[in-house]
Amino acid sequence: MLVLGIDPGLAITGYGLVQEQDGNLLLVDCGIITTPARVPVSKRLQQLHEGLQRVLDTYQPDAASVEELFFGSNAKTAMLVGQARGVILLTLSMRGVTIHEYTPMQIKQAIVGHGGAGKKQMQRMVKMLLDLPEIPTPDDAADAVAAAICHFHSARMANLLAAHDGQEEPGS
Repeated sequence: MLVLGIDPGLAITGYGLVQEQDGNLLLVDCGIITTPARVPVSKRLQQLHEGLQRVLDTYQPDAASVEELFFGSNAKTAMLVGQARGVILLTLSMRGVTIHEYTPMQIKQAIVGHGGAGKKQMQRMVKMLLDLPEIPTPDDAADAVAAAICHFHSARMANLLAAHDGQEEPGS
């Protein structure tokens, strides 16, 4: 299975592709899609859509793991990121890619083991989990790779629970 992780943003959207092979997670590629600030928002959203389509055309992922919006104190920024997320979700949906959404805390818990992990700790764990020589860069790409890894960990847990629920409890 090939999972596309996405860290949404209007100026910079990170993407990371992770594949499972023989029980190991492997980084296939990662990078960013950028849009220039001097361009109208509608055109920037179109550029994001087109950039994501190029990634989808190149890799044809089986699923996508998209970071949910964390609403901070800046409402304007949150609105722009929300618009970018909308374009991302629409693009993925139109291409038939299964979408899974995770909060920043869920991603941190899946990667580090607790939701209060810092950025550097997350990056070191991504490097270790994928046995990489270097931390993926830039930060937005590393965050997207973490989102992809999160989906693998969440899917494994869901499969274990489903298998357990399908078995009779001892002594029943």
